[in-house]
Amino acid sequence: MGKVMPYKGVWPEVHETVFMTDGSYVIGDVKIGADSSLWFNAVVRGDVCPIRIGERTSVQDNVTLHVTHDTGPLEIGSNVTIGHGATLHACTVRDYVLIGMGATLLDDCVVEPWSIVAAGALVRQGFRVPSGMLVAGVPAKVMRPITEEERRNIEESPENYVRYAAHYREGRVLSQAVDR
Repeated sequence: MGKVMPYKGVWPEVHETVFMTDGSYVIGDVKIGADSSLWFNAVVRGDVCPIRIGERTSVQDNVTLHVTHDTGPLEIGSNVTIGHGATLHACTVRDYVLIGMGATLLDDCVVEPWSIVAAGALVRQGFRVPSGMLVAGVPAKVMRPITEEERRNIEESPENYVRYAAHYREGRVLSQAVDR
């Protein structure tokens, strides 16, 4: 189970259905909605400003979520998938978004619903990703509208992670782990 820690006396509010694996940390002024999940070594550090995460959002392995006192909070909507190793800093991500592996989102950028930030993309400070678009590159640029298949993937991914968390809870995976 992950760790929940206060910062300056403020404890995170983590819904009872949130799944947290070993090595994940939630610190300070953070609220996480129902059926969301934090995977191995994810860090949600709401120390200098708040972090809000909606329902059914997966924060995958080695993701860093952080804020800055200068630009304000980090807000992540519901049904968002944040891929392995991504970094989101003091930005806004609306509902139904897929953030690719290793992507970096900088202060004050906004990702509108039904959008994809490609793996490895760097979304610069203040950039707005339009709804229904794929952005990619360093710095990220609008490449094209998402396809119907990509839209289905954005919609199905949160369901998959709720199911994966249920499998872990049921012991289907953890019971097979062995120390060597």
